[in-house]
Amino acid sequence: MAIILFDDKAHQTLLPLTYTRPVADLRIGILTIAEKWAKHLDTTYSFHTQPYLQGKFPLKTGAGDIFINGSVCPDEGLVEAIDNLKVGEALKQGEFLIAAKAETDAEFDRVINYGQYFIAIKHPDDIFSKNHIELHKDFKLLTKGRTSAAISQTNTIIGNDFFAEEGAIAECSTFNTTNGPIYLGADTEVWEGTHIRGAFALCEHSQVKMGAKIYGATTVGPHSRVGGEISNAVIWGYSSKGHDGFLGNSVLGEWCNIGADSNNSNLKNNYAEVKLWDYATQHYRKTGLQFCGLIMGDHSKCGINTMFNTGTVVGVSANIFGAGMPLNFVPDFSWGSADGFEVYFLRKMFETAERVYARRDRVFDKTEQDILEKIFELTEEYREY
Repeated sequence: MAIILFDDKAHQTLLPLTYTRPVADLRIGILTIAEKWAKHLDTTYSFHTQPYLQGKFPLKTGAGDIFINGSVCPDEGLVEAIDNLKVGEALKQGEFLIAAKAETDAEFDRVINYGQYFIAIKHPDDIFSKNHIELHKDFKLLTKGRTSAAISQTNTIIGNDFFAEEGAIAECSTFNTTNGPIYLGADTEVWEGTHIRGAFALCEHSQVKMGAKIYGATTVGPHSRVGGEISNAVIWGYSSKGHDGFLGNSVLGEWCNIGADSNNSNLKNNYAEVKLWDYATQHYRKTGLQFCGLIMGDHSKCGINTMFNTGTVVGVSANIFGAGMPLNFVPDFSWGSADGFEVYFLRKMFETAERVYARRDRVFDKTEQDILEKIFELTEEYREY
């Protein structure tokens, strides 16, 4: 038995973050959604996703597989309900398909209604707004029955919900867990003079630079580096916000870079509800949030002193620089500033990506290139400068 995590319409409503990955590969809390399910059910997983992504995220099927909606985050009630499914049964809430134990996610004979509350990630802003809940759940999942590795006595730890994996290093910093747990992954570093208030997770091989101020609920994914002021942000793997500047109520994809002294606004001057560009409707969507900052797709970057307005969406592989605030939606593969954008053509983008990957001992291979070529094609309609 293995888990197959399938995309539903959330793959469209979560764009641009899901242009480059299945829904279940989204990181929220400490782990990706797929990693959460694998750990809860103690089994392997694969993805049933968009055809152009299957080369990187292959589908592996077998007898008695459990199909789980990739937007759904596990909890104890869901795990028990799914574990109890028999072949031919599906778990639903209303018309929403949560899981099925069948030959495919659409072939089942009996529907079981699930009446309890659960978290499903449907829009990009759900990732930072629900991150606090998922940080608590993942911290409990990863640390239950385990003892934290020791860290230097030069640090001050307030509260009890602190856990460091082997190889984590911290010096002369403060960790306040009274508002949420703090988790330091394997081979992470927190440099001196840092102040962190939970909930917070620093995933493996990542660093927090000197003097950083980090507020919950914040997650820094693997192989990333951060500094400055961060509040309620989720930063995925291989990304950098290494300098002073504010990032708040935001999500950064993989392979992103934020230039020195760049900032985002997370609150409108009139305190009104924030709207975000929605790829699915091609209109701005009301979020129901007063605090909402920056959503940035994979491979996007900004130069020094960039200013992002409240509720800005930046697509995949955009390169932003110059003075002034760019519009609240910067299309995928855009190159420019508030004064105007042009197309960031694939050849130029690939040259940069090859250098960026090489710095992290990774190879920018044909699989990655093919995905980006497809995204370039899918997003052409938005680049009408």
